[in-house]
Amino acid sequence: MDTILNITNGDSAVKIMKEANIPGDFLPWRDVLHDGPVPEGLSLDELSEVRAQFIIEQGWGNPEAIRNSFLERDKQLKSFENYEKVILWFEHDLYDQLQILQILDWFSQVPSTKTRIAIICTERYLGMSSPEEMQALCQYEQAVNEAHLQLARQSWAAFRSTTPKKWQDLLTVDTSALPFLKGAIIRLLEEYPDCVNGLSRTAEQALRVILQGEKRPGKVFNRYQETEERRFLGDSSFWIILNELLGAEPPLVKVPQGKQLTLPISPDQELTITPTGRDVLQGAINWLEIAELDRWLGGVHLKSNNIWCRDSISGRLKKPETMPDNFKLRQ
Repeated sequence: MDTILNITNGDSAVKIMKEANIPGDFLPWRDVLHDGPVPEGLSLDELSEVRAQFIIEQGWGNPEAIRNSFLERDKQLKSFENYEKVILWFEHDLYDQLQILQILDWFSQVPSTKTRIAIICTERYLGMSSPEEMQALCQYEQAVNEAHLQLARQSWAAFRSTTPKKWQDLLTVDTSALPFLKGAIIRLLEEYPDCVNGLSRTAEQALRVILQGEKRPGKVFNRYQETEERRFLGDSSFWIILNELLGAEPPLVKVPQGKQLTLPISPDQELTITPTGRDVLQGAINWLEIAELDRWLGGVHLKSNNIWCRDSISGRLKKPETMPDNFKLRQ
């Protein structure tokens, strides 16, 4: 039997794969690439340092453990030639598609090898599968070929570019080698601020759920998840967005005086929309005109002097040629 390295999207999938008696060793790819900086021009090791620092700054774990996790992950990946086969187990959503791009891009740049690379990618959420369902996914294994590698390399470079033009231009490229990539491209573009209200799709959906009367943060997250065609966002990432809405000046949502939004959630946490939040949702105020934008999407650092916004009708991004102090996005 072949010696196999199974690379997948997280620890939950690994647990089920082991219960399903999937043969081989396991490498969970623990990184939320749709959040935080993923700048171009860095090696795997250098990028891992950037990603680890971002995750540490979010308070998502012990700093030493986070750094060691990236070091161990990269070391195991680089030892892939110790295996006769590497199988990538992933899903159709944005979180997984970005991980696929990073891994395949890396493999596209290694010297020719005898190790066979394969991929299993379907619409089934791995972490929600039963052991029997996980075992059944083996039938969808296919060999990674040059078309996979070239598309991944082009797309990963586009994702890490300092402007979103190349990422948007992927919509005109044949992406059939990775059949779920086009949906991921569109979904990431929807995280750019809307040109009318300044909100990402996720932030807008969160505000709408709260406006409809849902106050419990956990339930707000669950109802937001119901709006996604392909669920990709974890609660920690969602909390980043909620805290941006809470920390704005003026805020778009609020919690009771003296309370904070935390994970894990405490019973006394409630969210309510503010008058400013209502005005932003209605398009009467563009949030970009009152907020200090500071957010990364791949290699694009969105700031007050580097605004890209999304036309909700065409879905296209645009950037003004100049950004005077009195610039109004709705003009």
